[in-house]
Amino acid sequence: MIYKNFQDLKLPALGFGAMRLPVLDGNYAKIDEAQTTEMVAYAMENGVNYFDTAWGYHDGQSEVMMGKILKTYPRESYFLADKFPGYDLSNMDKITSIFEEQLKRCGVAYFDFYLIHNVCEANIDAYLDEHYGILKYLLKQKEAGRIRHLGFSAHGSYDVMKRFLDACGEHMEFCQIQLNYLDWTFQDAKAKMDLLNEYQLPVWVMEPLRGGQLATLSEENTTQLKALRPEETIPAWAFRFLQSVPNITLVLAGSSNFEQLQENIHTFETEKPLTAQEFETLLTMAGEMVSKTVLPCTECRYCVSHCPQELDIPNLLSLYNEHCFTGGGFIAPMALAALPKEKQPGACTACQSCESVCPQQIKISEAMADFSSKMKS
Repeated sequence: MIYKNFQDLKLPALGFGAMRLPVLDGNYAKIDEAQTTEMVAYAMENGVNYFDTAWGYHDGQSEVMMGKILKTYPRESYFLADKFPGYDLSNMDKITSIFEEQLKRCGVAYFDFYLIHNVCEANIDAYLDEHYGILKYLLKQKEAGRIRHLGFSAHGSYDVMKRFLDACGEHMEFCQIQLNYLDWTFQDAKAKMDLLNEYQLPVWVMEPLRGGQLATLSEENTTQLKALRPEETIPAWAFRFLQSVPNITLVLAGSSNFEQLQENIHTFETEKPLTAQEFETLLTMAGEMVSKTVLPCTECRYCVSHCPQELDIPNLLSLYNEHCFTGGGFIAPMALAALPKEKQPGACTACQSCESVCPQQIKISEAMADFSSKMKS
């Protein structure tokens, strides 16, 4: 196992994500305890001793299961990470009860790593609101030794992340972001990495395979990559990409079966960063994958000055593209929820004034109507 330095610790480069554990009968809340126990044992035997869970994973059962399994190991032999579920605004005034319940579920006296979870457009105001006192409470827990290291995760935009860092960055020790070769440009992950480097924050990576999308590629793309590295598996290419990006400390990968875990651990036994040519090949491939689905908005913003509703059309199209390419998901609904109703896609009157000046000739009114319909379904 490759190890990375973090302060006075040595962390495995690969972390065990507990969001997609094996389940029984296809029931997300019914974790396969026997298989998960076997996977944790294999991970520990092979140097993967960082485990990442959260309040909502497996409908609350991930924390319980990980706590039950990990209690059979000496507490100092593993690192446990958990998160405050601020993605649900109704939790904001429950920080004390939720944190205490998380310790109880996991059966531990402290968390090695704790994250302010999913900083985004919908919750940034609440996270920074002194009325809720989220940060103040967590800093008290850190002072009491119940949190060893405090950080945050983010699915929000660059601007949201910067706002959070400007307000709370001095207290953050690491940041967890969605990063993979597809999102390097698609979700502006490169700019987010640059931002975190400016703040000198170590980076944790989530969704390295984009929920499994990058584990299996088209026959054409598979052939192209196999020609470059015949011995490398397709999922390994996503991990090698991350090994090529400086300042990444830990990569979290969820495994829904034993074979996936074995393969991921095998990949992280060696560090084989990509050549410049291989790096560009992946980015070109990603661009082609995205271009087949998304609308070609270049954010020239000509449309904005012609919209009588004053909609931020480039931002809405970006969210529309994300939602369409992903086939759903929570990012677009989460971001739209932070906008007033009159600034959402449903506010488009289909006047087509924006379309008359769009250099890409995008049918914006149709996209807004479709987006609005998707959000209602």
